[in-house]
Amino acid sequence: RVSTSTTATMVLLTSSSVAVIFVMSGLVPWEYALFFFLVCLCGAYIGKTKIDAYVKRTGMASILIGILATIIALATIGCIVNLFMGLASVNWCLAGFNQFCTVSSGSGSDCA
Repeated sequence: RVSTSTTATMVLLTSSSVAVIFVMSGLVPWEYALFFFLVCLCGAYIGKTKIDAYVKRTGMASILIGILATIIALATIGCIVNLFMGLASVNWCLAGFNQFCTVSSGSGSDCA
């Protein structure tokens, strides 16, 4: 229980600090950040209470592994679909890696 609580606290602190940095630097609109924060908060709360109740009722802790494997598989499939859709939009031509930011002589970096 202690390691789980510590892990959850560290994930909360690191992810929220990165979100604040992105919002404060203007890379992410605060409205989007707030919306997705609330969606994740509700999803985490509902998921935690429902899954914990199910595991306690049935004793099947393996359901957590199944849920995690499903999420990872769906994310992988989504990334592959995104890759192929992006390649199809540029006529299946992979031009290699592009620079993320270019440094100008004036005011620092301009993100491309």
